[in-house]
Amino acid sequence: MTAQTKALVAADAACARVAPVWPLQAFVAVNPYLGMADLSLPQAAQRLARVAGARTLQPRSVYLAALDAGEIAPEDLLAARAAMPGGDLPADAAALIGLARDLPETDVQPLQTLVDLAGDAGGRAWSDLVVDRISAHAASVFDVGQAAWARPVDGLYAGWLMDARIDRTPDAAGLTGLRAQFAALPETAAALVEEAAAELGLQGEALELYFHRLMMSVGGWAAYARHAAWQAGLEGRSDDTPLQLLAIRLAYDLAVLRANAENSALHEAWQTAAAAYAVSDQPARALQLDCLLQTALERADARRLARDLEAGSAASADATDIASPSPDVQAVFCIDVRSEVYRRSLESVAPQVETLGFAGFFGFAIAYKGTGEEARSARCPVLLAPQAFVCEAVPSKDVAERADLSKRMASAWAAFKLAAVSSFAFVETAGLGYLGKLAADGFALGKRADARLAAAPPALAPSTAAGEATGLPLEQRIAAAEGALRGMSLTDGFARIVFLVGHGATSRNNPHAHGLDCGACGGQSGEANARVAAAVLNDPEVRAALAGRGIAIPEDTLFVAGLHDTTTDEVAILDAATLPASHAEDLAKLSGALQAAGRLTRAERVLRIAGASEQDIAARAADWAQVRPEWGLAGCSAFIAAPRARTAKVDLGGRAFLHTYDWRADEGFGVLEVVMTAPMVVASWINLQYYGSSVDQRVFGSGNKVLHNVVGGIGVLEGGGGDLRVGLPFQSLHDGEREAHAARRLSVVIEAPQEAIRDVIARNEGVRQLLDSGWIQLFVMDCEGRIAARYAGNLAFEDWTDVSAPAPALHREEAA
Repeated sequence: MTAQTKALVAADAACARVAPVWPLQAFVAVNPYLGMADLSLPQAAQRLARVAGARTLQPRSVYLAALDAGEIAPEDLLAARAAMPGGDLPADAAALIGLARDLPETDVQPLQTLVDLAGDAGGRAWSDLVVDRISAHAASVFDVGQAAWARPVDGLYAGWLMDARIDRTPDAAGLTGLRAQFAALPETAAALVEEAAAELGLQGEALELYFHRLMMSVGGWAAYARHAAWQAGLEGRSDDTPLQLLAIRLAYDLAVLRANAENSALHEAWQTAAAAYAVSDQPARALQLDCLLQTALERADARRLARDLEAGSAASADATDIASPSPDVQAVFCIDVRSEVYRRSLESVAPQVETLGFAGFFGFAIAYKGTGEEARSARCPVLLAPQAFVCEAVPSKDVAERADLSKRMASAWAAFKLAAVSSFAFVETAGLGYLGKLAADGFALGKRADARLAAAPPALAPSTAAGEATGLPLEQRIAAAEGALRGMSLTDGFARIVFLVGHGATSRNNPHAHGLDCGACGGQSGEANARVAAAVLNDPEVRAALAGRGIAIPEDTLFVAGLHDTTTDEVAILDAATLPASHAEDLAKLSGALQAAGRLTRAERVLRIAGASEQDIAARAADWAQVRPEWGLAGCSAFIAAPRARTAKVDLGGRAFLHTYDWRADEGFGVLEVVMTAPMVVASWINLQYYGSSVDQRVFGSGNKVLHNVVGGIGVLEGGGGDLRVGLPFQSLHDGEREAHAARRLSVVIEAPQEAIRDVIARNEGVRQLLDSGWIQLFVMDCEGRIAARYAGNLAFEDWTDVSAPAPALHREEAA
């Protein structure tokens, strides 16, 4: 392999270490450690500290407080120590606690780049200038319609090179000599990477580490570039956008090196810095200790969860001793943690309703286009590519013409507001015209008009739109329906109404609004999937085919679509006017239960919102100045795949993803494999996004919402410049006085035979990597609802039957 090829291999490896971020219009939770799945927590923490100055653990004070409160038992510390072979930590619980009190935390500092060194020598923050120049260019290239004028040059690197050769901004700031160097750079990103690698003098892992450091210096835009490559991969295309961004950032370092060819001090400083990149990534002792404490804290939480689930299973077993009638309604909610609260409320006010949990796209991986929408949107988890394109039914001619006219008028008005000749005049003359709307929204005075509740039904019959195939052929409908029902473990015992509840969120003036919608629906609300699923499952041809496959749906069973607004906890029955009169009484009873459950859920949720009351909930959703309309998935820490009886009697506090799964009905364990490779992985993405945004807002969060400025229609800057911000805002994690999310890696509980779980892990390298590296801890539940085993890595399990029992606390005086 040539040196040039090695450079590109190192570049690709560095780019793959960066997790993607989705644009605001499809904002979904992403595991910020996605590129670190092959590394353990200590290894990833050390690497991220070196390439980004990132924190990966909580402050030491959090762990000490848990120890003092008795939340972490000696057994938790010892088990965590046993799971970290090697290192330089004592094997005694008291000694570990003493070390935690005495050993200072790690001072997290990133490795230096050539631009950093040049800035240090001149007493200037040249790295900030470089980030600003790259950010301005990337914003113009990635813009999706916010800018009034589009860039004429294709290609991230080519456009930057053209601009950089004439850009005098660095000269004006005092960073001189770059333009002359840029003029001599190669015309392609790959050639630039090879040329720079040869000149920097780095080899092997040190070169990859340096490339990773450069990518993380513009980490937000690197994440967005990775999104372009991710999408291309789903569509079977190749995309080198991350490589082009790396080449741009690398070009600044190469230009600084060449412009200072006679500067011996800089070259000596670079030799010292380069040597640091070749040093092993062995985690520091303090970092190892904090990783151990985090692991112990998570094991302690898992013990408490196991105890609660065992008690809940016993309570459910006692309740089933009394014969209970078949349910009138089976309500299928998204596995989202917010549904856990509502499901408990609904079951308490309506015992005749049975609730189930399933991914919110209901197994229909579609792209969807509503009436009046200019473009379709993916309505499926970002791990998947849409398998079909569905449009809403075409409205009548006069309705369509009015919608088209309204759309064109809105577009023209927006263009006028943004035009250079009218922007200031517009504010002066029309600004007061918005005062009434702002007041109405701020005080919730206006009528709530949710267009999602009044949309046209989906058009399922195969057709074409703009020359593209739309709809779902019969065979595809049958396959999706069977997959959905088997995935829900709902293949018999159907109720008279099966209520498919998608979810979305209401908020105003919120760039991250889609982050509150359904992640299983690609960061969109789930009403489209619920409508499509209900329509397919009500199709007589589909039902006839399902009967031949062993799933007999009674004639009087009606599938009904619904939408849960997670901000207001109102659940609407969609398309109610089109439902048959034969079920009107059943639907009226369900509607009353939904309203009662909503009131109960709001009363519980409002306790988490400082200074709020149940009456404030609707106002918060409509308030354009509200930075915390709801808490989203804050608190998420567990994923449970089991029959509802295991969790129905347990208050999980809105912290658990609940997936209905009955392994006895899963012949061949195909459903188990889907659960572990899709919903479980997506839940870990969500969990780790909250974790990363909590432990390091600077690197993996998006900062203060009050300071956000939308850039390019795709993301936010914090203030007027700097890097694109990724992850969750501070206000989604903290109420100003206390944290709303406790940083824990996901605990997964699955009721299934241990051997079947092992087989799934063995067949799926990505899942095994997450488990073996400890990003997810997996527990096996037995047939009596007890946690029987914990996955210990390398396809082995450890007994857990005695671990869930309460353990004695180790108090300060004992540790001393």
